[in-house]
Amino acid sequence: MKYWFLLFFSISSTFCYAQGSSNRKAQTFFEKADPFIQKQDYSSAEAVLKNAVEADPQFQNAYILLAGVSKVQKKYKDSKSAYQKALLINKNVSPEVIYGLAEVEFATQEYDKAKHHFNDFLALDGSSDRARKAKKYLLDCDFAKVAIAKPVKYSPINLGNGVNTTDAEYFPALTADGETLIFTRQVNGNEDFWTSQFKNNSWNLATPLSTRINTTKYNEGAQTISPDGKYLFFTGCNRPDGLGRCDIYVSHREGKDWGEPYNVGKPVNSEYWESQPAISPDGRTLYFISNRPGGSGGYDIWKSTITEDAKWGPAINLGPEINTAYDENTPFLHADGKTLYFSSDGWPGFGNKDIYYIRMDDNGKFQKPINLGYPINSFEDESGLIVSADGNFGMFSSNLKDGFGAQDIYSFGIPENAKPLKVSYVKGIVRDKDSKKTIESNVQVIDLKTNKTVFDDYTDPETGQFLAVMPIGSDYLFNVNAEGYLFYSENFELKAGNITKPYQIEVYIEKIKQGGNVTLRNIFFDTNKYNLLPASIRELDLLIDFLNQNASVNIEIQGHTDNVGDAKLNEKLSFNRANAVYEYLLKNDIGAQRLTFKGFGASKPIADNKTEIGRKNNRRTSFVITKI
Repeated sequence: MKYWFLLFFSISSTFCYAQGSSNRKAQTFFEKADPFIQKQDYSSAEAVLKNAVEADPQFQNAYILLAGVSKVQKKYKDSKSAYQKALLINKNVSPEVIYGLAEVEFATQEYDKAKHHFNDFLALDGSSDRARKAKKYLLDCDFAKVAIAKPVKYSPINLGNGVNTTDAEYFPALTADGETLIFTRQVNGNEDFWTSQFKNNSWNLATPLSTRINTTKYNEGAQTISPDGKYLFFTGCNRPDGLGRCDIYVSHREGKDWGEPYNVGKPVNSEYWESQPAISPDGRTLYFISNRPGGSGGYDIWKSTITEDAKWGPAINLGPEINTAYDENTPFLHADGKTLYFSSDGWPGFGNKDIYYIRMDDNGKFQKPINLGYPINSFEDESGLIVSADGNFGMFSSNLKDGFGAQDIYSFGIPENAKPLKVSYVKGIVRDKDSKKTIESNVQVIDLKTNKTVFDDYTDPETGQFLAVMPIGSDYLFNVNAEGYLFYSENFELKAGNITKPYQIEVYIEKIKQGGNVTLRNIFFDTNKYNLLPASIRELDLLIDFLNQNASVNIEIQGHTDNVGDAKLNEKLSFNRANAVYEYLLKNDIGAQRLTFKGFGASKPIADNKTEIGRKNNRRTSFVITKI
């Protein structure tokens, strides 16, 4: 607790010295405590204070100071005992002593007694900053009493010696596929990024992330990584290009290394303190912590969204739904794009910073924060939680008994009610169909239910790799395009219950040439009808973009059906469906001289009509290049 040292130090320097002991030996021991406290050598201070009360069992102020020294060492039972002995000597004590006793009663889970003493304190001091905290503690007492009676399952597991060392490791960041971990390690006071790969069910020996990011002169930390592992946002402090004491920077992965980081600039950064970034899965909204004016308390969560001109928009405070008059920190937005985890000491909890989660509704408004529960949260500070893409486990840093030294990184199972919404992802490589070489291309994923783009980025220029997250519960258009190539179209139906594992694919795209064929997987019609459904528009607009970018290309639009029903009716249906696409292109300024259309019925199957999956693949719209 940030007040503890100030509390007992103020007692030692004023009240306590004003009322010493008549026992010279006890007073001598008592006065020896102060230099130890100044040096934060609390165990030595504790020892001489015990000698003081042994020499004079009626030395009230020695007991009070002993209570404070024990508290700062988290010896809450010893602290409580010392406070109680002080009050037995004389109940006429400073309000701060009553407050201190209430705190350790809270820490030792005596919530009714803690409430009683917090109320006693408020009767003596109802307007100070500590009074505000006491009022918050009253709410915490009610919450904690219920929460402890209903503990959640919690079994933290150390990530092992591939990641953790005798130095401090913290602030984990994980890619959506769970294969790459980036974290902060502090060595000799310098913070740098390290990375480890998950292989053969364990984390490999971590290595420094990049000399382009890590420095010997400055600290790098409090980072977040985009789900595809290509963008690293992090905190840099006291840098020459900084706008304030701490700013947010970003680096883009370039093949096997990272690019030079750059300051994201205003309006995200300011002359104040910005830190602890969290990027949305679509890469368009950046959440971060700032103490700039206009917030609810000390440190609040803010956000900035990329505008149409590809610049960061104004910083917006998340408001009282999340931020309090106290401090919020370490935001983490899950890959579902809707579940935000963060720490706060302003919402009902266990007294200090607890971890909460909050969900965004379909209108983009956050609901009420929910405490993760006990013993994930405790009387100590908890922060820095991240959650895997599958929602099954979280990672955090702590100094637990089975650790390797200082802070280590642990994982644990997320309680069922605190799990994010289900997501999947498509991961793959884009290759040239003829040469089989990887190529840089643009990958787009569009939610056909909301018409929102959930991913739009380029594949790695060296490896051709990509990874795009898709929340379960919708259908997605998947498009790959590159200059001089036919685009690739796919559709992913992510209904709850039918997704058992992510999609891993290799995409082969061919250069534009006469006879080139593309199946448009996102053109939709009702059964036995030929009116284009609204979900078809995004794919048709991509086709229009392709034709506008390749003005010499002429195409034939082709309609196809399965073999169910009358052959002539199927041929007519396929003709009318091809015509519907043709008419849409004409209405959007594609010249009629570049277009023809034809219906083939069931005469050109690409799959076996004996299965439903095969018949579904055969019911399709495609186009063939007739001239370039």
